[in-house]
This record gives sequence, C-alpha cells and structure tokens, in this order.
Amino acid sequence: MCRLFGFRSIIPSQVHHSLLSAENALVWQSERHPDGWGVAYYVGGIPHLIKTAETALQDTLFRRVSGIVSSHTVVAHLRKATKGQNALMNSHPFQYGSWIFAHNGDIPSFAQYRGELIARIDPVLRRFILGDTDSEVVFYLILSHMSRALGTRGKTLHQKGVEPEDVYEAIGAAIREVEDVTGLSCKAPEEEGDNPRLLLSFVLTNGEVLLAHQGNKELFYSTHKVCCSERDVCPSFGSSCESRSEAGQVINHLIFSSEELHGDNVWTPMKPGQLLGVDTRMRRFEHQF
Repeated sequence: MCRLFGFRSIIPSQVHHSLLSAENALVWQSERHPDGWGVAYYVGGIPHLIKTAETALQDTLFRRVSGIVSSHTVVAHLRKATKGQNALMNSHPFQYGSWIFAHNGDIPSFAQYRGELIARIDPVLRRFILGDTDSEVVFYLILSHMSRALGTRGKTLHQKGVEPEDVYEAIGAAIREVEDVTGLSCKAPEEEGDNPRLLLSFVLTNGEVLLAHQGNKELFYSTHKVCCSERDVCPSFGSSCESRSEAGQVINHLIFSSEELHGDNVWTPMKPGQLLGVDTRMRRFEHQF
C-alpha cells in the first residue's frame, strides 16, 4: 500500500526532515512503494503540485523539491500501485482547483464498480478524471457531495472559508455511497479474515482546512512535541506545541503520517472511522463515522 504525509502549521515550515532526513523518512519508504511520488504545497494560497511515476529514492527531483519546500500546508505521497498502471496520471496527490487529495487504500474489485461510481459523480467534475485509479474516483465523489452541500449555502468549491462540517458531511456521504455500490464496509474488522474490506484512509486539504480519515489503513497524527528545539526563538511558540490538544482547541501545527516518524513529535494512532483535522483558524476538530 501507499504512504501518506500531511502537514499544516501557523508558520511556513520546511518538511525536509520528515521527507528526507529521518531514519524512516518517506524517501526511504519508497523502496517498498516504488510506483510514483508527489508533493503538493501552497504558496500565497495557490496549490503547487509536483509528481512523477518514478521511485522517490532514485529521483533527484524528489530530494530537490523536499529540500526547498516551505509552506503552511504540504501533502506528500508515495505510491504502491494496487489499481491502475504506473503512470503520471495515476500518481498522487490529485488536484482540483485548490483541493488536494492523497489516498492509501483499496476498493476491492474496483473495475467491477468503476462505471457505477463514476456515474454518481457530478457531470461537471466527472470530465476531470484522467487516470484509472479508485483513488481519483473517491476524490471526485467527495467533491461532488461537497459541491452539492456548499451549493445549498450559496457557496462553491472554489471559495475560501469552507467549514469542516461541509467537508466531513460530504466525506460521510461519499463513503456510504461506495459502501452501497460495493456491498463492502469501511468498518469491517480485520478479524473477518479473507473477506474483502474497503480501505479508505486519505488526506484532504484546500490549503486552509486540512483533514485525514482513517479508513482501515493505519494513520498517525501529531499536534505537539516532547520539547520544541525552537521554543526560545520561535515567536509563535505556545503551550500547545508541547502538550496534548483536544477538539475545539487552537493549535500551532498538525501532522499526519502513515507511520510514526522518528524525531521529537508525539504520535497518536487514529481509530477506524475517525476523521480529524484543523479549520481555517487552526482549530482542531474531530468526527467519528
């Protein structure tokens, strides 16, 4: 399966340690996830997306990009193909407008259900599907539900100030739709043995709201460190940087990763069906499906 990384901070921050320098940084994980990589970041609220079908470990571009990127919001992905050929159009993250999406998971027997799932995507959005992965279809299914929800409030996908409720209601609706079409569950326990399960863990952001959903593939998050090495020089340092946070609390940074990265960050595993993120004001929110 693939590897995910998502980051949002109140100050523009470099993420090269997580992507390159740590003992288990993403670049080393690409030995086991060799089917493409991508990094998305925001400059002045505008998303920039760089991705290839190459292996990150052997790609000097990955090291160059990861070494210079400094942004409030970053999403990175290493792909191990389960659906779709090894091609640029199938590499993650995927982008529509300001929205960025990266997925770690699988819809079993996807080819059997692809047509019906695509038929449920808004026709305006459907034409932007360029690859043949289940991940891209899930992304546009979520966007379709989000667009409808925002439309009832007189908003569009391209406007600023999207609220978390607009996003997680759409995610819940999209997951239920995939479950209805496939007859599979995103919450089926692993103990069911060989019975197929939906695997829908992903990171989604528009540069302001950042969230992740744990859909039966491991995800970890971190909102604080044991001790911040810049606590005496960082003008944004606060108590939340070195202490656990709760839903509703304003925090300084949020990181998602497919596995715990070595370093000072304190990592907490997400639970199946858990959605967690920050809104435009860096206020932490949670929702359980």
